[in-house]
Amino acid sequence: MIEQYPVLRGAESFFFKGNEIGILISHGFVGTPQSVSYLGEYLASEGFTVYGVRLKGHGTHYEDMERCSYQDWIKSIEDGFQFLQQHCSDIFVIGQSMGGTLTLNLAQKYKNIKGIMLINAAINSIPPMEMYKNKETPRYVHEGEPDIKAKNVHEITYSKAPIRSMHQLFALMDVTRKRLSSVACPVLAFRSEEDHVVPPENTTYFLSAIQSEIKEVVPLYNSYHVASMDNDKELIAEHCSLFINKLVSNVYKTI
Repeated sequence: MIEQYPVLRGAESFFFKGNEIGILISHGFVGTPQSVSYLGEYLASEGFTVYGVRLKGHGTHYEDMERCSYQDWIKSIEDGFQFLQQHCSDIFVIGQSMGGTLTLNLAQKYKNIKGIMLINAAINSIPPMEMYKNKETPRYVHEGEPDIKAKNVHEITYSKAPIRSMHQLFALMDVTRKRLSSVACPVLAFRSEEDHVVPPENTTYFLSAIQSEIKEVVPLYNSYHVASMDNDKELIAEHCSLFINKLVSNVYKTI
């Protein structure tokens, strides 16, 4: 699928070349790499090689997004993973919201992923979108303000979401949910206790379904859904760095 619109300024993918440890980061539905840029910059400052992927149809125009299937988004994150493999020996993956769904999907296929970090990942419930699940109209739905608790934070996102894209998101959740038991890599999950988009029960659901021996949960009490840009972004970045360093240093012991 060829995008018809140029990439919005500030919405580009980002890449920081560092050491042999690679970190792939995926933004969420209607978002862009800008929403996870703080996390990427922090981890790059720790010496890691970091790639923030821009999912197909995102960061341009919602008409581009409308033409995408969930397979296009899976291919975007797979392409990012394969790109990092050219630069790094060990790879970790971080996903925010739908990016978390894609990360779980990726971990089902690529067993050499060293660990995944999920920020309010969507897997079984998105209440604001449920009413559009079996509808074809209206063609576009107004998005409203991003679900961020912190004041004066600007997220580059679409003003409208295509209903067709919502259907693709639900399809992605469905196919990923069916194979959760094949996820066995270490998992660090961040869960906003007040999330107006993806309820925290989503995190509880996938943690109970995966087979990973290492499962850590960090509750977020001062952030809403887009936690990677919210009041807890420093906490998230620090925990991700600690999680990665522990695994790389073989500090974890088999449970």
